[in-house]
Amino acid sequence: MKNIYKPIEATIEDIIDETPNIKTFVLKPREPFEFKTGQFIELTLPGIGEAPFTPSSDPNVKEKIDVTIMNVGRVTSLLHNVSKNTLVGIRGPYGKGYPTDEFAGKEILIVGGGVGLAPLRSLLLSLFAQIDQYKKVVLRYGARTPSDILYKELIPQWSKKKKVNVVTTVDVGEKSWKGHVGLVTTILEDLPIKLNNAVSIVCGPPIMMKFVTLKLLDLGFKPENIYLSMEKNMSCGLGKCGHCRLGKFYVCKDGPVFSYEQLQDVRDIWD
Repeated sequence: MKNIYKPIEATIEDIIDETPNIKTFVLKPREPFEFKTGQFIELTLPGIGEAPFTPSSDPNVKEKIDVTIMNVGRVTSLLHNVSKNTLVGIRGPYGKGYPTDEFAGKEILIVGGGVGLAPLRSLLLSLFAQIDQYKKVVLRYGARTPSDILYKELIPQWSKKKKVNVVTTVDVGEKSWKGHVGLVTTILEDLPIKLNNAVSIVCGPPIMMKFVTLKLLDLGFKPENIYLSMEKNMSCGLGKCGHCRLGKFYVCKDGPVFSYEQLQDVRDIWD
């Protein structure tokens, strides 16, 4: 019987500097590893600890996993200081991902903020692989400054794909920045989508998700058509420790992807 708490050993094959405080770690598990886009893993640094992350890579690729990590705490700080060929552990996958089967035939609006583009990258790659099943994919992404933009080389490639529309913005511009300046909500006007056949997916810092969700509701999106990728202290990954309780839900087990309809009556949803 499989030990659900035992990690699979993996090797860090590459480390990519994305921004001054965000890196992408390319992991090669000792055995093929499957996950659904939007699910998360517990990444273990042996002898140190573990932390939950949502893979940022294509779920169709089972031999390698990309995990994009911001340096924000003890485990992430130590991870940012490891080198290639370091051995780590992968536990999971856990939770419920994006219901991509339900998106078939629809126009899909994806709104990301900061490092929130990491799990959305996995979703985008999943959608790109079956783009003929969807009417359109619209990405709106915001970062604090141009240097904080994730996947700087990939975003221009995404914008050239068929049925894909991409706009980025930054809170604070600089002389070399020629794009939009303003919060991500400022680029949600005049969206090239038909609301009666659209769904939206939001991922980013809680305050960003709050105001994007309110904006989407104002635009006419129904709560059941707004999907949120929530983050809490998902320590065990199995709904046992209770640290990720959100109303009647456990984010690690019942999420991390929820519809806003599920959460709209939960108190302190954005805390």
